[in-house]
Order: sequence, then structure tokens, then C-alpha cells
Amino acid sequence: MSGPEGERQSVVLYDIEDKPPLGKAIPLGIQHVLAMFLGNVAPPLILAGAVGSVTGETTFLVQMALIVAGIATIVQAYPVGPVGARLPVVMGTSFAFLGPLIGIGNQFGLAAVFGASLLAAPVEIIMGVSFDRFRRFFPPLVTGIVVMLIGLTLIPTGMNYAAGASAGPSAEGYGSFVNLGLAGLVLIVTVGLNQFFEGFLRVISVFVGIIVGYAVALALGVVDLSAVAAAGWVTVPVPLKYGLAFEPSAVVTVAFLYIITGMETIGDISGTVSATGRDATREEIRGGLVADGVMSVFGAVFNALPNTSFSQNVGLVNFTGVASRYVAGIGGVVLLALGFVPKVGAVVSAMPDAVLGGGALILFAMIFSSGARLITQNVELDHRNSTILAMSMALGLGVAFRPEILQNFPSEVQTLFGSALVTGGMAALVLNIVFPGGSVGTGPTEYTAGLEPSQADPGTGAPPVDD
Repeated sequence: MSGPEGERQSVVLYDIEDKPPLGKAIPLGIQHVLAMFLGNVAPPLILAGAVGSVTGETTFLVQMALIVAGIATIVQAYPVGPVGARLPVVMGTSFAFLGPLIGIGNQFGLAAVFGASLLAAPVEIIMGVSFDRFRRFFPPLVTGIVVMLIGLTLIPTGMNYAAGASAGPSAEGYGSFVNLGLAGLVLIVTVGLNQFFEGFLRVISVFVGIIVGYAVALALGVVDLSAVAAAGWVTVPVPLKYGLAFEPSAVVTVAFLYIITGMETIGDISGTVSATGRDATREEIRGGLVADGVMSVFGAVFNALPNTSFSQNVGLVNFTGVASRYVAGIGGVVLLALGFVPKVGAVVSAMPDAVLGGGALILFAMIFSSGARLITQNVELDHRNSTILAMSMALGLGVAFRPEILQNFPSEVQTLFGSALVTGGMAALVLNIVFPGGSVGTGPTEYTAGLEPSQADPGTGAPPVDD
């Protein structure tokens, strides 16, 4: 849709409340799962390998991560009271927590990991409940920068997967012709179907690309199916299997991380809804943040790491044009099934990194594109706003490219501000407050939370007060 100034352009084929036929909705839901699967299971896999006390517990931790992600995704799509955004928000365990939680696990044990995750989770619930008080601090300029940084900082991960080794360049076989060929095949099939075809083939392009890549990998004999034979048929969740412990330093660290992932969730929700040609409402953002916190509490009880929205699925919505929460809900059901049936989950886990990487690259790039759309459709890039955009991106990507700049700071500072999302997001937040002329600070508001100037109060530029 396009038209006079002030109208927005939608890129979706299935809107939020649309329900594609079940024969189409199921593979579209599976497509969501494939986009986030390894990102969801990798944190517990890495945690189990890094914390010696849980050696041999890898399978159980992975299955719990799948079950909690499935329930959390369903709740986001179909809220329970105020818990949930009523949007196609796919949830999962977050890499943002992984480094600090490994340190907590090695220092205090796994009980302290889940204790800190549980006790600090209300931070995001409070962010959601009181969102009206601070929503003006997150206008489209700030959330758009956060979304763009999410996409840009995920691209190296996508490249590692495409090269055949999520562990990075030091891994065996990294960048081999077989791996690059598989990733290239998936990328070509996915983009080709998306750009040269219409209808169902277009919206299911990522799924088809990954299936084709997986089939070719099987034919080449590069898929290790031994884990499938060893996997059981049923997993039984065991609440508080590792207990809970509450260490003050651990709780404070995790609480700060919840604030950062809360900003990421605001960006993800904004990026998802922007595909439909509008801005996210306060109820959607509030419900999404509350769900993040509540489901992280639920996850801590059932031995899963903190849950948050998955950015790669924002890219999937923007790339395929499928914004249906019905489809996301089906994806949540699929995650539950994978969680309760380890043998089925093992089939997906056996997918070579390169196959996933071919699809992940385009999805991560589309996250950046959705952030750029947020800004271009809502923000006048005048001198003030262009300066905030430039400085935030420079600082965020600067610490990502050269983390050594923080080497003289305490390790806690290096961990937190070594993240492009933290540094760039905080820079955008602070500069938008300090520089005059924005939605907060000393000057009149041009755009506040996506409002057009005509909707703002002509005297102050502030948004109208809700009854």
C-alpha cells in the first residue's frame, strides 16, 4: 500500500490476524522453527559444555529449552491476560545472557544460574507494566537503531554457520567448498523462490531452501545421524532439577541483562509490526515485555535459560511477508513436540551448520532492513537525528569490531559494553535524551513513539494524553 504522505507501506501477504489454510500454515510454522532452532538450542549446549557440573545433562537442557520456547511462543501469539503481545513473536533462549551465565555457573553452580534468572526476571515485567512511563524514551529513531544493530551483529554468526562451523574460523572444515556450496545452494534457492515466484512458493522459500540443502547434505554423506539413533522417544520435564540459589552479584548482573534484552524485544516487536505498515501499539509492546519476564520465570523453574524474542524470526516475517500469529502459534506447538520427543528434535539438530547458515544470512540481513524501514518511515533524518544514527552505529559496531578497546576495564564492563547492542542502543537512548529537538530533552518533539507531527500537541510536540 502506498499513497499520500503519512501513509505507510505494508509488505505482508498474511497479516497478523490472518489464518492461512492449515496445509500452508503448518510448513510456515515449521519454517519459523527452522529459522530459530539452532539459536535456541546452542546456548544450553554451550552452557552444558562450559559448566563442568552439568556434564552429561546436555540432552535434558536442550529439551527443556525447546519446551519453554514453545510455550512462550504460544503465549506471545495467544496472550494469557496481560501476558503476551498478540503478535507472531517467536521466543527462545537468548545468547545475550550466555557469557555472564557461564561465569555465574562456574563460580556459583547451576543453581545460581537459574536463581538469578528467576529473581531478576521481574525487571522486564516492571518494564512492561510501566511502559507508558518510559515509552517516550524509545521513539522509532532509537528502536530502529537497535533493530539495525541486531541484524548487523548477527551477520557474523550467519557467516560462521554458512562456513560450516558455528564455533568460528578455528573449527575444522571452516570455509570448505562443501560447506560453502551447501550454504550457497540454500541461499540461491531461498532468494530465487522469494524474488521470482509468487504465492505459496514465495512465502515458504526459506523452508524449501533449507529442505533442499538438507537433502543434498544427506546425499553427500555429511550429516551425522548417530544422535538420532541414541535419542529417546519421550522427555519428562522435571521442575527445579538443579535447585535455586540466589547470589547478589549474579542477580544484579542478570537484571541489567534483562534491561538490555527488553530493549531488544521492543526493537523486535517494532520490526515485526513495521512489516504490516504501522507502528507497534503500547499494548503490544507492554504485553511482549511482560511475557518475556513471566516466561523467563517459568523457564528458570523448568531448567531453561531466560527467554526473549528471536530476532531472526523478525527477519523471516519481513522476508516472507507472513505476519500471522496463527502461524507463529503453530511454530510454538512444533517446538513443544520437538521438546517432548527428543528423537524428532535430534533429526533437526543433525542439520549441518552450513545448511542453516544459507538461510540465516538473508534473514539477518532482513532484520537490518526492517530497522531501516522503521527509521525511514517515521523519522526525518535532519542534522540532529542523522548525528544520533551515525554516532550510535559507529560506537556499537566499533566495540564489536575492536573489543580490545575495553581491555583495560574490569571484565564485567568488557562483557556488557563489548556488545554492539548494549553500546549502540545505550548511545541512541542517551543521545536522544541529551540532544535538543527530540521526543525527550529540551526541544519540541518531531516524532514521538511513531506519531506523525499532526497527531502531536502543536504547542509542545508531545503525544496526546490517553484517557
